[in-house]
Amino acid sequence: MAKTKLLKQGDAVPDITLTGAGNQPVRLRDLVGQKVLVVYFYPKDDSPGCTAQACGLRDQYEDFVAAGAEVVGISGDSVGSHEGFAAKHRLPFKLLSDARGEAREAFGVSTSFLGLLPGRVTFVVDRSGIVRDSFESQLRVGEHVRRALELVRTLAQEGTAPASK
Repeated sequence: MAKTKLLKQGDAVPDITLTGAGNQPVRLRDLVGQKVLVVYFYPKDDSPGCTAQACGLRDQYEDFVAAGAEVVGISGDSVGSHEGFAAKHRLPFKLLSDARGEAREAFGVSTSFLGLLPGRVTFVVDRSGIVRDSFESQLRVGEHVRRALELVRTLAQEGTAPASK
């Protein structure tokens, strides 16, 4: 896989299709428009850091929804692994399988820790499909949740995201 640059503020979200629950295709661009999109890349289902991050997003999910956002998690794990992970931890948001690494490449998410571990990056994409922020940290999993929710709330106040009724 060729090394690409991490998407940054002002970049358009890539038009890619991944596999979701029930092996159904999910086109990321189709999720843009009605809501702000929080797209988070994580290394592995059921690993300690990834579980903490997913559960943090789960615990704040209603706050994300109330501020006009949807959350989508992406890793290289299989759909079956995602379905088990989501059921075990009661995750209310989509988990998409990027088995071939196409989404990681399109978003510029590289590996970390000597190239052994897939990177952990969270993107906030506005309703126009433009990246408003990206945050990369393998270890500060709680910061991914806090920072994304803060920006989603700011976008809602600006009128960029629809507020809940």
